[in-house]
Amino acid sequence: MKDFARFALILLLTACATARAQEQTAPNPYPKMAPVAAYLIADRAYEIALARSAGPASISDHAEVLVLGRHGYQVAVKGDNGFVCLVSHSWFAGFDDADFWNPKSRGPECMNPPAVRSVLPEFLARTDWVLAGDTKAQIIAKTKAAFASHRFGQPAPVSFAFMLSKQGYLNNVHTAWLPHVMPFVPFGQEAEWGAGLPGSPILETVGSPYQPTTLYIPVRRWSDGSPAPTPAPMDHHAM
Repeated sequence: MKDFARFALILLLTACATARAQEQTAPNPYPKMAPVAAYLIADRAYEIALARSAGPASISDHAEVLVLGRHGYQVAVKGDNGFVCLVSHSWFAGFDDADFWNPKSRGPECMNPPAVRSVLPEFLARTDWVLAGDTKAQIIAKTKAAFASHRFGQPAPVSFAFMLSKQGYLNNVHTAWLPHVMPFVPFGQEAEWGAGLPGSPILETVGSPYQPTTLYIPVRRWSDGSPAPTPAPMDHHAM
């Protein structure tokens, strides 16, 4: 019996090791940009509602709303509180993210005024380059040049976005991860937040000198006021 248990354990460990090796060597399912139409949301009213679902109604109902067209984001609804809501797409991710070209990604978010001034311009420009047909290498080169010329800069203090929507689709997960507030901080400042440390409720995705570092702070309720699930042990790869 002991020999059988030992044999079963060996089989299990071998299977796990094989699965990990296959995962690491599996080709990226999104190696290049899909046709532009695959990223667009045909129903404009739905896209506006989806963008607004990122934040509490007291904020998103008064925010400017952007929608994505074939030539970039356009203002669909004027706002009066300085916030901007939009549905972000796969190229808002880090340049080394496997989902960079995933046409299914939909990330409703509402940025506060400091983020609108200091973070949003980079993502809007990146969108324009994507839709113009630039490769990822060209987008990276243009981003670095924009930082060198000070067209882009680090996130302003207190920059953040609400991501409280139940309807997002991120990282090929069909159900929303958790409602969260997403601070943007300058490269290298994640340690000052205690982000990513064991037991810390603050997660981080480290950027680079020419990409914002993004933090994730789960909160208790979705934008519609309903309670959120209790966070599982934190792992930013599950988002």
